[in-house]
Amino acid sequence: MPMVKKSISVTGQQDIWIKAQVDTGRYGNESEVVRELIRERQIREQETPEAILTVRTALVEAEESVKRKGYSKRSVDEIWEEAKARRRT
Repeated sequence: MPMVKKSISVTGQQDIWIKAQVDTGRYGNESEVVRELIRERQIREQETPEAILTVRTALVEAEESVKRKGYSKRSVDEIWEEAKARRRT
């Protein structure tokens, strides 16, 4: 997708934070920081209350299970796939 140039205004404190993010080396420039924030927000807006509730419920069940039985032998990927499968049903 082609890039579109935008001009934005930020506070001094936000400017310092953005520059600090670039200084960590994770981002090549300030535009990358802003684009990443926009992507994260877009993802967050796609999350439905039902999906969030499903994940929270799974986390509570996992905590209770640990208290009852100890730690799971399943991998994080297996647990994540199960949570996504529950959401689909």
